[in-house]
Amino acid sequence: MAEHKLPYDVVFVLNRYFETVGTAITQAGGVTNQFTGDGVMALFGIDVGPAAGCRQALAAARAMVEGLASLSAELAGDLPAPLRIGIGIHAGAAVVGRMGWGQSFYLTAVGDTVHVAARLEQATKDYHAELVVSEDVGRYAGIDLSAFRRDDLAVRNRAGRVPVRVITRVRELP
Repeated sequence: MAEHKLPYDVVFVLNRYFETVGTAITQAGGVTNQFTGDGVMALFGIDVGPAAGCRQALAAARAMVEGLASLSAELAGDLPAPLRIGIGIHAGAAVVGRMGWGQSFYLTAVGDTVHVAARLEQATKDYHAELVVSEDVGRYAGIDLSAFRRDDLAVRNRAGRVPVRVITRVRELP
């Protein structure tokens, strides 16, 4: 999109996009902590644990997809195609805290869990899916994901494979 729009117009669309997904994340109980390009990293379960955090993340995924559909309709005259999103969700241990230097401190998480979640988001492109979640997410959330395609995903820079479920359309989640 940036190739064919004025920078001001790209910033306008990106800010509306960030508002849409950020609102979905915070209303579901998550924390937005990094905006990079058109990507957003969010944390869930910081104060409520992995079970509630996974349910919150799945609720946020649904709200993000619904919000982007509405935003795409609103901006249809200015977009060459509807906005699409790919979401990766993984659950596990991470170091969470304020990190940075000088005036640039922010709440973030680091560790293998974050790395895997980022790779699951990238895998949405290969699967042509809106959402790829590790099986740990379904287990923690207490929902049955057996109706969705299962795969053992090789994750770059990580030994072993991660069992995942591929959700082509988030609205199909129970």
